Amino acid sequence: MKNSVTTGARLFGAGLRALLALTLVTGVVYPLAVTGVAQGLFPGRANGSETEADGRVVGSSLIGQAYTLPPEEGQETPEPDLRWFQGRPANGLGTNTLNTEYRLLLSGATNLSAGNEDLVRQVEDAKAAVVKDNSVPGHAVDPSDVPADAVTSSGSGLDPHISPAYAELQTRRVAVRNGLPVARVERLVEDHTEGRTLGFLGEPRVNVLALNVALRELSAQR
Repeated sequence: MKNSVTTGARLFGAGLRALLALTLVTGVVYPLAVTGVAQGLFPGRANGSETEADGRVVGSSLIGQAYTLPPEEGQETPEPDLRWFQGRPANGLGTNTLNTEYRLLLSGATNLSAGNEDLVRQVEDAKAAVVKDNSVPGHAVDPSDVPADAVTSSGSGLDPHISPAYAELQTRRVAVRNGLPVARVERLVEDHTEGRTLGFLGEPRVNVLALNVALRELSAQR
């Protein structure tokens, strides 16, 4: 009986020491080491890839955001602010209907098939809006020139990038709305066009937030 109690106590002590050691290593030492390395080598990414303008954080370069006008009374969907470059549609976004204490935004895709009537209608409506919004006096946008990313949402609904083709399509409208030369806005798009990752992964892309921050700076110099 005494041996059983002694053995049990010894095993309990060994288990408790192992628990404390693993808690210290995995719960304190490892997180601090990883955080220290991340802050030392990649501080921007470790802190959320924040983008600043006028000395304050205006967003993250990893998350797309809407550029809209303040909604009018009774208006459910705000109109886009056409002074700025617009990102991809976000038809897959939703709101949390279970925990109503907080207004939470849920990201995701539409999960609609290519032949779904709702998706077809969304794409057609989006294309008509892109043509209408980006047609300026002396230059009408041809519907065949509207790229796919201008009328479809990404898998997360929060894609921060658009294709160079979609950015180029918006340059005349942005130039007119901001009183800037078209060539200067086109050069702004070129300067903010990123190539394929490692030269072969993905497609060329333009970060909308970074482009709009640069556009704001350019407009302020006008």
